[in-house]
Amino acid sequence: MGQQEKVATSLAGTVSEEISASLAPVDAELERRYPGDPGTRQPVHTVYVPGDVFAADTIRSWGDRALAALDEHAPDAASFAAVLGLSDDLAEPVYSRVRAKLEREPIEDLRIDFEDGYGNRPDAEEDEAAARAARLVSEAYAQGTAAPYMGIRMKCMEAAVRDRGIRTLDVFLTGLVEAGGLPDGLVLTLPKVTYPEQVTAMARLLEAFEKAHGLEPGRIGFEIQIETSQSILGPDGTATVARMIQAAEGRATGLHYGTFDYSACLGVSAAYQASDHPAADHAKAVMQVAAAGTGVRVSDGSTNVLPVGPTEQVHDAWRLHFGLTRRALARAYYQGWDMHPGHIPTRYAAVFAFYREGFEQAAGRLARYASHTGGDVMDEPATAKALSGYLLRGLDCGALDTAEVARLTGLTRADLEGFAAPRRGDLTASAQ
Repeated sequence: MGQQEKVATSLAGTVSEEISASLAPVDAELERRYPGDPGTRQPVHTVYVPGDVFAADTIRSWGDRALAALDEHAPDAASFAAVLGLSDDLAEPVYSRVRAKLEREPIEDLRIDFEDGYGNRPDAEEDEAAARAARLVSEAYAQGTAAPYMGIRMKCMEAAVRDRGIRTLDVFLTGLVEAGGLPDGLVLTLPKVTYPEQVTAMARLLEAFEKAHGLEPGRIGFEIQIETSQSILGPDGTATVARMIQAAEGRATGLHYGTFDYSACLGVSAAYQASDHPAADHAKAVMQVAAAGTGVRVSDGSTNVLPVGPTEQVHDAWRLHFGLTRRALARAYYQGWDMHPGHIPTRYAAVFAFYREGFEQAAGRLARYASHTGGDVMDEPATAKALSGYLLRGLDCGALDTAEVARLTGLTRADLEGFAAPRRGDLTASAQ
C-alpha cells in the first residue's frame, strides 16, 4: 500500500443539494417516460387470422400445416439447411428445434382480425364473430391450448368505422370478463393510427371499460399499428409516433409496422412493397428511437409472398422470409408478422439460428463480465444488459436451453434478469 491520499473538496454540501432539488422534476420525468423494458417475454411473431376463420383448432391446425410443409418440402435437417444456407453445425439443432416448436407451441402470439383481414360485415354478423372469439379465447386459456398471447385487432378510430370498432372491442372484452376474466396474455391492436388524439381516445375507452367492471386502472394495454406516413412525421415536422406513446398514458405495449399500408401511403409500387424497402427502414428506425427506454416494443411487418405451390416456389418463398427475418433480428426488431402456416418454419429457423450462432460468444462475454475476468473485449453495464437480453430472448423462444446457458455462463435465469434490468444509474457507470 502506498501513501494514503489526502481528499479535499471545494464545494459546499448545499451545492449538491440544490442541484438535486433543481433536477428532481427531471428525475421524475425520466422515471415516468422511460421506465425501461418491462422484462416480460416478447413473442417472436404475431399471427393474424380473420375473425370469421378463427376456430378452436386454429393454433394446432397451423402447427400441423407447418409440419406438413416441412415433411413435403424439407423432410430432414440437411435439405432444410440447404434451402436456407444454414451451416452444418446449425442444421440439426435448428431443424430439430423447429419441429419441436411446431409440435409444442406453433404460435406465440395470435391476433384475431376484425380489420383488413375481416372487412366490413353486417353488424349482427360482426357482433356474433366477436362474441365467438371471446368464448374461444377463454376456453383456450382454460384448457391450456392458448398461445402465450392472444387478442383482437379492431377497426380503427377513423370516423367511418369508429363505432363499429368500439362495439367489437366492447363485445370481445365483455365476453372475456363474463367467461372468467381477462387472460394475462391479452393483447389488443389499434390499427391505422394517424393522430395522437386517436391513441388518447383508445386509452379513454379502455379506462371506461375498466371502471365499468371494477378492474385495476391501467389493466388493459394495447399496440399501436403504424400504417400511415403521418404517424411517423407530423405536419409540424415532429415524430408523431413519439407523441403517440405518451398519448397512450402508459397503456402502449407495442408499435407494429404495417408494411403494405405504409408503403402504399408513400406511393411505393406494389412490386416493391416490402419490409426491407428504404421507406420501411426509415419508418422503423423512427419507431425504434421513439420507443427506446419507454417499455414499448417494436415489431416488424410481414411479407405477402406465400410459401405455396411446387417445391421450388416454396423454397424461394422460404428463402425470402428467412432473409427478411434475419435482417430484422440484426436490426433489433425481435418480432414480426406471419400470415400463413408455411411462414412459421422459416420464422423459427431464422430466430433459432440467430440465437444459436451467437450463443457461445455472448455467453462467454457475459461470464467474463460477471466474474470480472476480462478478456479481449472490455464490456460495460449497457453491453452486459444487451448480452443477457440476448440470452433471455433465446431461452424464451426455445432456441436455447436453460442447462446450456447455465453451463457456459455460470448464471441462473435470475442472474440474467438482473443484468438485463439494471438500475438507471448503473448504465452510466463503467465496468469494474
